[in-house]
Amino acid sequence: MTKDDMKQPCTCLTILIAAILCGCSHTAVPWPASAFEKITPEDVHRNIFYLASDSMMGRNTPSPQLDTAASYIAATFARDGLRPVNGSFFQRVSLNIVGLGEQNALRIRSGSAERTYEIKTEFTPFEMTANGSAGGPVVFAGYGITAPEYKYDDYAGIDVKGKIVFVLRHEPGEEDSASVFLGTAPTKYSSVETKVRIAVEHGAAGVIVATDPLNHASLTPRGFPWPSLSTFMPKDALPLTLAAEENRKVPVVHAGPEVVAQLFGSVDSLRRLQREIDARLVPRSGPIAGTEAFIQTSTSIRDMSANNVVGVLPGSDPVLKSETVIVGAHYDHLGYKKEHAPGARYIFNGADDNASGTCALLEVAAALGGLPSSPRRTVLCIAFSGEEKGLFGSEYYARHPLFPLATTVAMLNMDMVGMNGEDSLFLIGAEGSPELARIAHEENARVGFVLVEQKLTMGGSDHMSFMKRNIPDLFFHSGLESVYHSVNDRPELINTRKVARTAGLVFLTAVRIAADSAHYRYLPVISPSYL
Repeated sequence: MTKDDMKQPCTCLTILIAAILCGCSHTAVPWPASAFEKITPEDVHRNIFYLASDSMMGRNTPSPQLDTAASYIAATFARDGLRPVNGSFFQRVSLNIVGLGEQNALRIRSGSAERTYEIKTEFTPFEMTANGSAGGPVVFAGYGITAPEYKYDDYAGIDVKGKIVFVLRHEPGEEDSASVFLGTAPTKYSSVETKVRIAVEHGAAGVIVATDPLNHASLTPRGFPWPSLSTFMPKDALPLTLAAEENRKVPVVHAGPEVVAQLFGSVDSLRRLQREIDARLVPRSGPIAGTEAFIQTSTSIRDMSANNVVGVLPGSDPVLKSETVIVGAHYDHLGYKKEHAPGARYIFNGADDNASGTCALLEVAAALGGLPSSPRRTVLCIAFSGEEKGLFGSEYYARHPLFPLATTVAMLNMDMVGMNGEDSLFLIGAEGSPELARIAHEENARVGFVLVEQKLTMGGSDHMSFMKRNIPDLFFHSGLESVYHSVNDRPELINTRKVARTAGLVFLTAVRIAADSAHYRYLPVISPSYL
């Protein structure tokens, strides 16, 4: 699709949008074609060859190159007419790089017998562990799951406040295709992070995790592969966490078969207990009589914060300007390989993931800045950092919003929008936000995609930080490609026409919402297991 092809819909588009704006506001908002025409494949080409260049070294979070990309995005927002928020185009995302300290211990007393375990061979701290200690009676909490949507709760009828919780990895019926836990597909309840969060919500002072013996032969305590405990891990291969999480942490360790044998008498005893839980889908939780545990884990914290980049177009309506439409895309990627063969590609350029979405966001910003007058609601453009590390940038924004979430009416997200068929685009989230989806489909009539609605799957992108807070959202996505998360995701493979078309659709959708006075439903039809 050429630049001229993109201009073709503008005459009809002008009439359509003017009609929409007239119908929704007290005063008609002029709609010149020049606003839409600011979205061009040429701009996308220039921006993507900068953001996904080798000089950006993969835009890892955190890195000097990510900061350079942030400055570039902020300067583009400013040039195109978006305004800073609270005097800045940056929202600092407080992040910590966590290292393992020297004071780590696990002791268990059963009756009069007490045993101290060896780090690495018999227990290993997880990356989400606290810098602190905890001790108390040990309570078996099965798989550590509280899942009302599956009518399953390992914590029903037990008190774990101030105690040490012992939980199994994975989830009931892991290899059973008929399991209510989505068959053999893992839900969020299979992750250690979710199990620990649930334990902390129930008041646990510490958590011991063991690999479930029924479906796994190796019970070796791997925990997190801390460089200080490894002979092959790079010294800088350390976990990154949101700083706000530090005061919520408790000591968490992965224990081996020796610990299991002391607590349950034998590994076989735990295996039989697990088999009973799986067979009947009925928890077997309760105190492990006469046992107490002491856990100490120590960590070192280094502040390595990054930035979300924000630019705002304030609304024009005296009342509705307090409501916000968010348009977002993450601008970070995976960095580069520390070790590589001479002459081999080693930089994860992240052209599609997600320089393409970032470039589309810049085009949306340019078009917004080209409007002769603002729509009724405020439109906020956000380039998120830390998505690849765990949606850190969007999660931070959701916890520390620059505009209240209570008056955020919609979130439109773009991630990987530059590959696969030029005329097709996935629309994800329509089942949860049907009214937004209807608007997108109506605006797409002027853009011409084959717009394919796709259900949300495991993983996801920054829209999920808003989805789990019941904010209506849509995710625009062109699908996975063979170069995904590889060093071959390079700018020359990006279809800049498709990126520009996506930006056009998102721009029209955002302005339509911002010109409206309606409020949209969020339907929780997506299983909480995905969030």
